[in-house]
Amino acid sequence: MGGALLAVRNIFKAWVLLVASCALFAGIGWLLGGYRLLSIFVFCGALLAAALYWYSDRVALGLVGARELPFAEAPGVHSTVERLAARAGVLKPRLYLMPDGLPRALAAGRGPRGSAVALSSGLISAATPAELEAVIAHELAHVRHRDVVVQTSVVVLAATLLESSRIGGWFQRALLFVLGPLAAAFVHLLLSPKREFLADRAAAVICESPHPMADALQRLDQAAELVDFAGSPATEPLYTINPFLEDGLARMFITHPPVEERVRRLRALDPDWRAKLRAA
Repeated sequence: MGGALLAVRNIFKAWVLLVASCALFAGIGWLLGGYRLLSIFVFCGALLAAALYWYSDRVALGLVGARELPFAEAPGVHSTVERLAARAGVLKPRLYLMPDGLPRALAAGRGPRGSAVALSSGLISAATPAELEAVIAHELAHVRHRDVVVQTSVVVLAATLLESSRIGGWFQRALLFVLGPLAAAFVHLLLSPKREFLADRAAAVICESPHPMADALQRLDQAAELVDFAGSPATEPLYTINPFLEDGLARMFITHPPVEERVRRLRALDPDWRAKLRAA
């Protein structure tokens, strides 16, 4: 699927979210008070959808504990992001830092003209320059394809459903048993694992080689097995790979394809890489 077609598809999904939210509020208004409340509830639904579109990236960044990274604190990283954004054909996104040791990265926002990329301290310190560039290019591909429009909104809505279970008091577990699968089904309905394959391929084009991305995926996967990570499992779709252990509630939110398959596809873009490595 071409980048332009993928972007159109994601815009369509965003409109589906808008219409669905308005329809849901319209139904509630009709049940409670007929046409009079229906119009009011539709207006409220439209306001909610607009707020989700404009501010969901800030909510998502808050969910992962990210803070804005000033230029003076990491000029090299800012320069790298600006250079890769120019190659990807998007505006330089706002840059955020997740201050923890697990190598991870994510993108959030509205698309090529309004987005943010968050990198962890662990990623900046552990990845090689080529691997770091590949991960950033992967996230910029999500921005260019407008995956972030859907991903960010879906994650915020799913996380809200999960957090709603906390108001359950003594029957919180029973409420989570209902809301957890509902939130996970919503995530899987709108997000396809194919988006990661396409972003990997785009990162290979931006970096002019598939191998830095393949190496980065292997490094991130190894780190995820060694470093304990806690967070809302609803945020899984945002990351480059799944950083959560694949059990319990987190297992329901897995949207990433296996790392081994992603690496295999990337290596296949340069089938003679082993021979080149031996000859070097």
